Amino acid sequence: MAGSCALGATHCRKLCAKFKLLQRTLLRMKKKRILVNSSAGRYSIVCREGILRDAAKELRNLGKFSRIHLVSSPNVWRAVGKSVLNGLGLKNAHAKHLMNDVESAKNLLTVEKLSRSLVRAGIDRHSLIIAVGGGVVGDVAGFAASACLRGVALVQIPTTLIAQVDSAVGGKTGVNLPEGKNLVGTFYPARLVLVDSSMLKPLPERQFRGGLAEVIKYGIIADAKLFVFLEKNFDAVLHRDPAALAYIIPRSLEIKAHVVSRDERESGLREILNFGHTFGHALETITNYRTYQHGEAVAWGMMAAALLGHEIGLTPADEVSRIVSLVRRMGPLPPWPRVPPKALIAAMHSDKKTRAGKLRFVLAPKIGKAESHDDVPLETLVRVLHFAPHFVTPSEERRG
Repeated sequence: MAGSCALGATHCRKLCAKFKLLQRTLLRMKKKRILVNSSAGRYSIVCREGILRDAAKELRNLGKFSRIHLVSSPNVWRAVGKSVLNGLGLKNAHAKHLMNDVESAKNLLTVEKLSRSLVRAGIDRHSLIIAVGGGVVGDVAGFAASACLRGVALVQIPTTLIAQVDSAVGGKTGVNLPEGKNLVGTFYPARLVLVDSSMLKPLPERQFRGGLAEVIKYGIIADAKLFVFLEKNFDAVLHRDPAALAYIIPRSLEIKAHVVSRDERESGLREILNFGHTFGHALETITNYRTYQHGEAVAWGMMAAALLGHEIGLTPADEVSRIVSLVRRMGPLPPWPRVPPKALIAAMHSDKKTRAGKLRFVLAPKIGKAESHDDVPLETLVRVLHFAPHFVTPSEERRG
């Protein structure tokens, strides 16, 4: 009898847990509208699985446009193009522009090609550009929108995790130079950002896992509870569990919106969003943007930044261990490049945060808080760069 009661109690607890999860999921399935303040005016991030079906209604709230220009990549358009057209209610009153969306194509030549395509398609100042894709499409289309005819309205429909939680929000647009990452660009916020987690279903596994780096980053810099949720539920996140995504995506967006609303042009607070990015951008630059997806470089960078924080006496060892452990659960990463520390340091000097020749690093005194430092001793940085390749064993590295 006692065994039967114990079994009943266990079963009851499981049912209660499932019921609470269902309640949370139903709450999160409601449309979430997150407002972002910018110098160009307030705009909305509208977030919900299936929100694309309401896209036409959301678009009408922006006013009338002479023509809609859709910017995407061939692969993305094959996967989601029909859904986008149906959601927007478009038939013939639009033009489509497809571009290469690999990181190595995020350059001024691609911006020129897209701009010329827009002009040939009859773009005018009452047109609307809708970017449908990941970070590269969003950055290039946003840059073109800001420059073409000195500014054309922009809407972002991000289709990758990294774009949904990060790059589509905040108004940063731009492209890479051989000298460094995102060195040419503008601040040009979209009029509307539509975030539909169902768009992630066809996303390749590597891209999805890479995008998780930015979600982990938000936990490290601003939300210890989000970090704990990831530690406890990372397997569900990796399996793209709808309830897990319904928590991490809106929460990441809330953090991003809070930060950029208070510091649109990165004069202070917004720097914390670059945790791991000084290292990550250097890795991308030194490998000519052909080895790492952005999230993979940031993953390496966050582990290095955690260690750097510890080496200068800021980040406790147990916090470093938690950060490294969670990042490694993302899965295999491309190997650390075989270059001397001085080459990476030279690449870091092109980082946008550098001031008067001094490198600036975003570091975490504890999980849930971040701050900028420009007083890191060179010998400490060199020591971290020597050790960084050993965060991941050769068996854990992604080859090719």
